[in-house]
Amino acid sequence: MSAADPRRPEQCERAEAEEGALLLPAPAAAGLDPDTHRLLKRHFLDEIADGTPAPYPTAVPRRRLMPVLAPAAGVCLLLVVVAAGLRALNTADGNQAEPPASPAAVRLLGRIALGADAAPAGAVRDDQYAYVKVTGHATALDGDTGATEPTDESGELWTSVDGSGRTLTRDRGGDRWDDAPGPGSLSSPTYRFLEALPTEPDALLARIRRESDPQYGPAVDSTVGVDQGAFVTIGELLRSGTAPPVNAAALYRAAALIPGVITVRDAVDATGRHGVAVARAHNGERIEWIFDEKTLRLLGERTVLLEDGAWGEAGTVVESIAFTADGISDRAGETPPEGRPAG
Repeated sequence: MSAADPRRPEQCERAEAEEGALLLPAPAAAGLDPDTHRLLKRHFLDEIADGTPAPYPTAVPRRRLMPVLAPAAGVCLLLVVVAAGLRALNTADGNQAEPPASPAAVRLLGRIALGADAAPAGAVRDDQYAYVKVTGHATALDGDTGATEPTDESGELWTSVDGSGRTLTRDRGGDRWDDAPGPGSLSSPTYRFLEALPTEPDALLARIRRESDPQYGPAVDSTVGVDQGAFVTIGELLRSGTAPPVNAAALYRAAALIPGVITVRDAVDATGRHGVAVARAHNGERIEWIFDEKTLRLLGERTVLLEDGAWGEAGTVVESIAFTADGISDRAGETPPEGRPAG
């Protein structure tokens, strides 16, 4: 600990221990086969040997959770050493307002990406549909009275693999058919669109930032900013449906390059499942992607207020969603037989 460190030694040691728990590979657990465990072990042994880290979403509604459904670096020596090698990755866009992603976040996202890479990639036909089932809520604010109320975001979504078929949403209001999404885009992704994205993390993040800039960049006087916009966009792509494993892995590795990304030791999804979160705070709120600590599968996402405001008091969860099933279906409206419980 440096002489300028205001924290007591025991606080620094506790922070190191908490971060260190996330820097280590996950223990063997049900849900990961022996081959995957060997891959994880070899990966981290290689990292230790060469000393380098792995390369790598009058009532005013908040952001919809589904597209169509309603520690500072430099404190402790361990963190300084790891963060020093990462800082250069985050200077290309000239954004110095945030520190690099924390070492724990980089390592955790690396583990998650490795698990995604190891997932089986079956053949997917153009005439099939990516399926996802979610449960959760968002928050609406009455601009006249200042009152807030929850909005139900639970439902099922079928999106055409190649974008040629119409999109089906099924919720408590019944079935709703929307126009075919076409080739897809960052705001309306299809399986084939995700499949065609760059898999090199720097190139992928550069594309996401470039295409997000008109919505979140300084030219439109957005208070979100390109970094937060990239984090939001990656979250939306991950929860939009079943992404090909290699592309899901690339999205996680790209997220590790975004300044300000951290970890949260305990987060809870909309169904009450606890997990570890990858998160980013901005403008008084924190967006968290929640993962099962053992299987490292994405459980859900939530947004927590860090400050009192119009949407509620600090600590209020204003958006929360849980993934309960996903897969590839032969037809819109049919639950895929191979669909697996999410998490």
